[in-house]
Amino acid sequence: MLGTEPGGRGGVATVVSLLRQNGLFEREGVCYVSTHAEGSRAAKLGAALKGLLRTLACLARGPDIVHAHAASNGSFVRKSVLLALARASGAKTVFHLHGACFDSFIERSNPLMRRWIRHTLDKSTVVIALSTRWASYLNGFAPRARVVVIPNSVPLPPAGPDRAEPGRILFLGQVEPRKGIYELVEALALLKDRYPQLKLAVGGQGELAQLKARAAALGVAERIEELGWVTAGRKQDELARAAIFCLPSHAEGLPMALLEAMAAGKAVVSTGVGGIPDALRDGDNGLMVEPGKVDALAAALGKLLGDDGERRRLGARARATIEQEFESGVVIGQISAVYQQLRQQRS
Repeated sequence: MLGTEPGGRGGVATVVSLLRQNGLFEREGVCYVSTHAEGSRAAKLGAALKGLLRTLACLARGPDIVHAHAASNGSFVRKSVLLALARASGAKTVFHLHGACFDSFIERSNPLMRRWIRHTLDKSTVVIALSTRWASYLNGFAPRARVVVIPNSVPLPPAGPDRAEPGRILFLGQVEPRKGIYELVEALALLKDRYPQLKLAVGGQGELAQLKARAAALGVAERIEELGWVTAGRKQDELARAAIFCLPSHAEGLPMALLEAMAAGKAVVSTGVGGIPDALRDGDNGLMVEPGKVDALAAALGKLLGDDGERRRLGARARATIEQEFESGVVIGQISAVYQQLRQQRS
């Protein structure tokens, strides 16, 4: 299996860590090779070269399957080359797409790169998409690709007492326009006079200085609490304290933070982009608004801030959805089934 450093930050690192923690590596005899690490350009180049050498060493031992977790840009380029080497060695290959903006990556690529992307998808034995919407997009771009849908998984934490702090909204993700954080701050400004306890806790890195400036201009700087990067050990505590989890993104794959919030029994307000509609159903287990619509976002948040019963109902339904469809054991079983099919094809 090829991917980013498991101890790193971001959704893919979280996915890989959970697969390992919940038994997939032991169950399937997975040898994991890191091809990317955080840090300077030199550190990233060193990780890529080290990953190439380790991959070549693994291929020399004749693995049945090579499974690559990929996103866009450099991640795609690295993984596509390694998968081509794997196919040349006789291995079956799995291209596992996580990129929230993979469609934009394709659209802005030159014709030669678009041909290489389509070739990589077509030649992969299996392509894993995180949602039905992403599967439909990939099938449209590369009709000969064999695409299956396997969502990201999350562990189901033990149920406990409601520790939500009134008015506390939690955002977890990269602080950038794609995540809808600026609309969330604008919605906060619309709600601040009605809800004196209102506070937005922001967990993540990115455009923090710009966010502070925008909040100050809107008169809500004192309502924002910067958490910095929230580690895995701290995340459950932050989720427990939140009354509402909000991720008003403009583009997504299937965000781990959203699934983790649902598993924690939180009422979620999000948007219907990427794979989110495969998990979140408006009015059933969360609330969904159009991306970029500040008034609608404020209305959805206000509905939950003013109705604890509805907040708890949506949170309970969200947790039930994770238990039934996205819990780690369910998803690991789906990945194992793909591996088993590929081994049978090889034999």
